[in-house]
Amino acid sequence: MLDTSDRAHALILAAGRGERMRPWTDTTPKPLLQVQGRPLLQWHVDALAAGGCTDLVINTAWLGEQIPAHFGAAPRTSDGQALRIAYSEEGRDFGAALETAGGIVRALPRLAEVFWVVAGDVYTPGFTFSAAALRRFAQGNKLAHLWLVPNPPHNPLGDFGLSPDGLALNVPAALRENTHTYTYSTIGLYRRGFFTAPFVQSVDTLPPGNPAGVKAPLAPMLRAAMDNAAVSAELYNGPWTDVGTPERLRELNATHPQTTETPSP
Repeated sequence: MLDTSDRAHALILAAGRGERMRPWTDTTPKPLLQVQGRPLLQWHVDALAAGGCTDLVINTAWLGEQIPAHFGAAPRTSDGQALRIAYSEEGRDFGAALETAGGIVRALPRLAEVFWVVAGDVYTPGFTFSAAALRRFAQGNKLAHLWLVPNPPHNPLGDFGLSPDGLALNVPAALRENTHTYTYSTIGLYRRGFFTAPFVQSVDTLPPGNPAGVKAPLAPMLRAAMDNAAVSAELYNGPWTDVGTPERLRELNATHPQTTETPSP
């Protein structure tokens, strides 16, 4: 059963420094860099709203004040749909980003029982954040559900395996060369309970709200949950790019010459 409280059903991760995108990210947070005429963040906000998620949380750190300034006091999608956006301001509260798991747990009190997580620096224009997928996940018994993609050139050995019955598999790095693996798209559905499960808590104890501002990665928690058959997954074959380098950003914009250019590095 879906949580019908005022808590958000989606978290967009937008706190990272974007070192590899310098000097663009010296003055602009990476999720506000434009692809095909729209900031990366705007693509996600529009897609989530199209799937029924109009209450969102965005975490911020590096140049974080620019993100609420972009959306303004009355945030809307590109086609004018009203949004409600809350901000988890890690830079203001702790001076820096808290990494993926640390950031999610910091935002946890504002999130519903089940919620989407997506990184603000991936471009995936065909992905549907469907209400049906959210309901299916809520009605199931897994703690997380991940969308995996075919391995891009920059991650040839992938991250996780995928069983025939839809379980995400923890494949050790030493075995990935000889195992069929995929890359985590950074899109997933999570239960709040994922972050309080005993096998996840054994990796790094993070109380809800992360009041101490502990920095913690997500991958070890996911692997611990996978070892307990608590994570499902599916393959996404649509367009997907981790916009991690200036070259990838240029390639995405090469077919859209009217795109507003960011400063050339």
